[in-house]
Amino acid sequence: MLGTGSLKARLDGKVLKIYAGTAPATADSALGGATLLCTVSDDATGTGLTFDATPINGVLFKDPTQIWRGVNAASGTASFYRLQDIADDDSASTVNERVQGGVGVAGADLNLSSVSLTTAASQNIDFYSIELPTA
Repeated sequence: MLGTGSLKARLDGKVLKIYAGTAPATADSALGGATLLCTVSDDATGTGLTFDATPINGVLFKDPTQIWRGVNAASGTASFYRLQDIADDDSASTVNERVQGGVGVAGADLNLSSVSLTTAASQNIDFYSIELPTA
């Protein structure tokens, strides 16, 4: 399911958006008053991200050959992210496929070297993974 099944297929082609502000209750919720700090894509081209075809021990990793990078659109303190379709308008939806998680410098769903982002600075994501829970 991770490497050749539906999860990888559904996650490939999305972008990762980093926000400041209060995270919505769920990934299905509307974005609310959060501020978009950065959109991470394939080397900041706006093209979707990809995941490695070979999961390891139930974990799907970012494609190591792809550069996940964005340029910060605003300054602020990163608090959460969404992995979502490029055309997603951030409104409430139960059909848009999204992954939402917290941002920190350690122990978060997405760890950055600093959560203080500055306008026009480059933002790389060198490591990202999703684990499929076992039953």
